[in-house]
Amino acid sequence: MTDSDNGLNVDRRSLLAGAAGLLGAAALPATAAQATPSAAVPTNVPMNVPMNASMKKYPPNWPELQPYGLADTRLDLWPRADNSSILPLELRPRDQELGRVWMRDTYVNCFIVKGRPVYVATGTTRAPGVAGPAPWNDGIFVWTAPSLSGPWKLADTTGIRPGAERGKVWSPEFVGENRPGRTIVAPWQEYWNDDQFGKRSDVWAPEVHRFRGKWYIVACMGDHSKKVGSFLLVSEGGVEGPYRLVQGNLDKPFGDSFIGGPAFIEPGAYHHIDGSLYTEGDDAWLVLHNNLYAKFRDDMEDIVPTTNLPAFQQTPYTPEPYLEGSYVFKHGGKYYLLHAAWNRTSTNPDGSTRYAYDPPGTGRAQYHYDAIVSVSDTFEGPYSKRWTAGVGAGHNNVFMDHRGQLWATFFRNPRFGYWSDPARVGDTAVAGIVRMEWTGPNGNRLYVQRRK
Repeated sequence: MTDSDNGLNVDRRSLLAGAAGLLGAAALPATAAQATPSAAVPTNVPMNVPMNASMKKYPPNWPELQPYGLADTRLDLWPRADNSSILPLELRPRDQELGRVWMRDTYVNCFIVKGRPVYVATGTTRAPGVAGPAPWNDGIFVWTAPSLSGPWKLADTTGIRPGAERGKVWSPEFVGENRPGRTIVAPWQEYWNDDQFGKRSDVWAPEVHRFRGKWYIVACMGDHSKKVGSFLLVSEGGVEGPYRLVQGNLDKPFGDSFIGGPAFIEPGAYHHIDGSLYTEGDDAWLVLHNNLYAKFRDDMEDIVPTTNLPAFQQTPYTPEPYLEGSYVFKHGGKYYLLHAAWNRTSTNPDGSTRYAYDPPGTGRAQYHYDAIVSVSDTFEGPYSKRWTAGVGAGHNNVFMDHRGQLWATFFRNPRFGYWSDPARVGDTAVAGIVRMEWTGPNGNRLYVQRRK
């Protein structure tokens, strides 16, 4: 639950005691080798409302795997039928055939607005007739609800754009709304065409935040855009907008350009991707993939200029793989740094399977897109050794509902590994949430809620 910062404030749970049920069918694994798409989440699972630390018995930390860098694949760390759900988001016309919203990089959060909870959901979606989110998509959609159980409705944007698709809060197609002194879509975000891909420009991984009474969206223009990198939108109204681009992104994404991304990205076009927003008190930071951050100016129109962006002090793997989806939040007085990492399989000398966060290499195959987490006493670090918090739950965020229960999002990556199997791919790209558990002020770990 978030109000003016990313701290997950348990004290705010007393604002409302209304039930936020766990609804929706979840196609979740029964074993690591076989999925059970028909499994349904029970609707009467009780919420775990935090108790006084002196009264509550916290679940234990699991021992660290040795050597450092091994991945924990136990089924207790999977989003399963007993601990997770697919959000029943309102369908758009494009969603009717699939019967649900196709979504990657799912983001969900809870904000207290005028004393009541407002739940928001967003993520990377695809345009009608396009198989995925690239080489182009048609923007950012937002859903809202009074509780996790819904009803989840598309944000009411009809008062802003009466003839446009409901719930679409930003898109490159809104470039015609630009006015002197008010830019909605920058030139580097506009649609464009080439002979290789045709129509291009895609937006990824949006997050909705509320800070100092204003709504913000941080997102990333993807690999097929004129410039690739993170940007910030600010609403001049409610969560539905209208949104405009901040001044620091009129010419480019945040940060300097460097060599990166697929070979088809033009030199000088690639910037830092997967931007996230962390706020605490009256201060805000941009968290950039995969280990950098930047302080925002007080007016939130740009980041504070610096020669080199500072880096989180982490405990890297040896060797360090490519990490994605950096996200920071605070809970129990500690800072948690999330990453998405590919758990790759290989063969041990004894013939058994090795599961580890290894870089690509001969004999290594992508298995699961995991959520890995580390903890620190300070925002900058140093952060502890990482641990597996959720199998297949990578590129997510953690949030607290209005009753004090921790949750994380997941989407089941359809591109590679376990969920790319033709027998499972129909159950991928979902708006999933999974209950989390905290091991208390002494353990200071977060896991997907494990089986008792």
